[in-house]
Amino acid sequence: MSRVGKNPVTLPEKVEVKVDGVLVSVKGPKGQLEYQFTDHVKIELKDKDVLVTPANESVLSRSLWGTTRAVINNMVVGVSVGFIKSLEFNGVGYKAAVKGTSLELSLGFSHPISYQLPEGITAKVVGKVIHISGCSKEMVGQVAAKVRSFRPPEPYKGKGIKYTTEHIIRKAGKAGAK
Repeated sequence: MSRVGKNPVTLPEKVEVKVDGVLVSVKGPKGQLEYQFTDHVKIELKDKDVLVTPANESVLSRSLWGTTRAVINNMVVGVSVGFIKSLEFNGVGYKAAVKGTSLELSLGFSHPISYQLPEGITAKVVGKVIHISGCSKEMVGQVAAKVRSFRPPEPYKGKGIKYTTEHIIRKAGKAGAK
């Protein structure tokens, strides 16, 4: 049994939810999100709560029950509070700047990297930290992973882009001839 799926999603004051069968749209102060779920779960709106129940007792319905509830909860949190991922870059001459809707990165390559941010995602550079924020948890995570992939951290000096919460396991360099 899903312990996550049993809990209702409680809506904050400024958040509106519309349920049309399996299409759920959530609107709040930070933006608007829409998601099409499968028909293996039933989604109901009662008072200020969203309830998710499995449509039948199949294994697929039971496995999608908690996942659907978690996705709806992430949508509600996203439009009310938002999500932020922070990336830290480290290296000689590494720079980052936001120009309009693109993120300009200088990461030691022969050319600068210009990454166009998707709609609804904003970036802010403070010192050596890039803050990526938006109302969709999925998109914020995807953009952060894409930016990190331009120059992942290496294990010898720690140069590259890493999450601020990430720990890089360092390796020892060459010992040298004795």
